[in-house]
Amino acid sequence: MANNQMPHNLEAEAAILGCIIIDGDIQSELLESLKEADFYQESNRLVFEAMRKVYGGRKPVDVVTLTDMLEREGTLSRAGGLQRITELAEVTPSSANYKQYFEIVRRDAIRRSLIRAAKGIIEVSTSGTDAGEAVAYAEKQVYDISKEEDGSQLAGLSDGVVIRQVLGKFEDIQSDPNAYRGTPTGFKHLDRITNGLQRSDLIVIAARPGMGKTSLSMNIVENVCLNRGGIAAVFSLEMPRSQLVQRLLCAHAEVSMEKALSGKLTQKEWKNLMIASDKLQKSKLFIDDSSRVTPAEILSKCRRLAASQGALDLVMIDYIQLMGGTAGGRNGGSSFENRQQEVAGITRDLKIMAKELDVPVIALSQLRRIQTKEPQLSDLRESGAIEQDADIVMFINRPDVTATAEEIAKKAVVKGAAELIIAKHRNGSLGRVQLRFIGESTKFVDVEDQNLSDEEPQHYVAPPEGYEEDMSDAFADDDTGIPE
Repeated sequence: MANNQMPHNLEAEAAILGCIIIDGDIQSELLESLKEADFYQESNRLVFEAMRKVYGGRKPVDVVTLTDMLEREGTLSRAGGLQRITELAEVTPSSANYKQYFEIVRRDAIRRSLIRAAKGIIEVSTSGTDAGEAVAYAEKQVYDISKEEDGSQLAGLSDGVVIRQVLGKFEDIQSDPNAYRGTPTGFKHLDRITNGLQRSDLIVIAARPGMGKTSLSMNIVENVCLNRGGIAAVFSLEMPRSQLVQRLLCAHAEVSMEKALSGKLTQKEWKNLMIASDKLQKSKLFIDDSSRVTPAEILSKCRRLAASQGALDLVMIDYIQLMGGTAGGRNGGSSFENRQQEVAGITRDLKIMAKELDVPVIALSQLRRIQTKEPQLSDLRESGAIEQDADIVMFINRPDVTATAEEIAKKAVVKGAAELIIAKHRNGSLGRVQLRFIGESTKFVDVEDQNLSDEEPQHYVAPPEGYEEDMSDAFADDDTGIPE
């Protein structure tokens, strides 16, 4: 092969075509695994395409049927004529080494694809394109080649392989209830209902401002990274990295943030903070506090993180309404007709990202300002697509935040009482989880006695229709959940 030519091996291409002709048992495997573009020489591409048409017509692929197809297509001479087709069958005495020939052909095809992708990357990089867009383009080109290598095919169930896998999974769970348990949240009653956060799931945590969405999600991140040694990526579009670290330190050390900020910590509290800071520094928690980021950029960063760390256990995004759609670009221009369509595109991309990365993705969402005491799915702000795309939707309800002074005075509302309402659960039951919110350290904790059956979780019941609803899109950015 000359230096200015693309990688190729004509002998391996001829051998694999010969194997297809002489061995009917491997025709199905090779004709479904290879593509026309995998062959470098035009005559070989024509022969292979004719083979697929013969096979698609439910006829055996041999010298006679193949020559007939090429003649009808008018490409027999370009494919080398009858002599060339006959030679393909004769020069390959056995198909025993067909897998080696296949690997050579695919190897060179991938190398050619990478070279073409590299040329495209050079053109984009030298055209003055925005740096972020150029990086995203380069990653996509290489990733598409990698994904093509791992592409699944439409398959039936007659071989029983998948069915045996599912039954085996059920047997494993029967013998060990903890088998196939997802990423633990640290809240035992929530984990009982969800069996942990499952890989490839999009989990939406929604609440009105000040209810503690960020606090709850960071408590889950804390459990994954600091308590279990997992790897998590946090994308905070609203809060700077320093404030998230501040929350994590106080929550993990169980130290009052107010006392820390006013310089009133005791010696024991300082010791707890030092221990927590050491654990946090050694943890594998990665925080991105870019003020505006798209799902494509998050996916790109998570791919690199997973590749460098060897794994990724959790992704958290705070929050959906601050994200920009992929089509909107970074400079404010948008091809979406309205914000609802843009949010729909964002949630769809987040779900695809969760599946592609094979990790649970927690995305926070604002709710409309409403007058009802308890949130429901219709309150999700800006788009019903959030409900549609999410595998789990959870609401945080804290009665003491919205309680009147009279209710507090009469102790009709318990201070710090919180309820996590699982309003949608694609692969399980709905339910309610009782929590307690410790405002001084921005931490949610389990309520030990929840009066819930381990077998029959309570189910979510929407409030009656006919309530007054304020459809205003105005919302506060403050989500600290710290009582004033």
